[in-house]
Amino acid sequence: MIKANLHKYSVSAMCKVLKISRSTYYYEAKQKTDQSELTTAIVDIFKASRNNYGTRKIKKELVDKDMIVSRRRIGKIMKQEGLVSSYTTTQFHPQKDTCNESQIANIVNREFDDQPYRNVVVSDLTYVRVGLKWNYICVLVDLFNREIIGYSAGPHKSARLVKEAFMTVNGSLKDVQIFHTDRGNEFKNQLIDESLEAFEITRSLSHKGCPYDNAVAEATFKIIKTEFVKNQTFTNLADLKLQLADYVNWFNNHRIHSSLGYLTPVKYRMNTLKKVV
Repeated sequence: MIKANLHKYSVSAMCKVLKISRSTYYYEAKQKTDQSELTTAIVDIFKASRNNYGTRKIKKELVDKDMIVSRRRIGKIMKQEGLVSSYTTTQFHPQKDTCNESQIANIVNREFDDQPYRNVVVSDLTYVRVGLKWNYICVLVDLFNREIIGYSAGPHKSARLVKEAFMTVNGSLKDVQIFHTDRGNEFKNQLIDESLEAFEITRSLSHKGCPYDNAVAEATFKIIKTEFVKNQTFTNLADLKLQLADYVNWFNNHRIHSSLGYLTPVKYRMNTLKKVV
């Protein structure tokens, strides 16, 4: 009421008529302004995350904007604004494939953390609905900073899809020391063996029936399925490839990761390698 009549009367006069102190008016006005700014910031952060961030990551982004807010308050505002994270709904469940019975050892042995840059690359494939058919995605993840350094998409779950992912890697593949995967048959192929041998990359395989041995790749695909696959409609393979490239760019350069101290993979790489140099 007071704000609507500021062009006619002074704040002092209106506060006197309404029997409230000027300090009370200014405090309540500031609270409303702060709430509006906070709501706008939360909505902007949520939308920029492609509707994926929950209260924990939104709180970290708000801290970077010098806005200290509890997760409870953030959650309340999200509920008021109808902001529902992709992670609050049912997750996908991977299909089971036949097992690769190769005698190759599990060299990585779940040592996923504190790996040097490009020392260990892990990989996996998953299925995506394109039109009325299933297509597949392959990604290569550097354990050093969880960055997706290679990716591909195609109509078949095959060794060729894995090779195409390697072909998208920037930099020399000779930097890669170990290539770790599960025992999917798409990784048991002469084409893969020859490619790895050419760059002197050592193979490592998870133990049979043990997804925890390839936990980082599994976790990355859980993220991809939740944030990318579930929320998109792909009309054809070209559309899938285009949107996948866009998502990988966002994943590496804009999506903060709690395991990296709430930095993006690229920012973590730049900060860490700068210290080494």
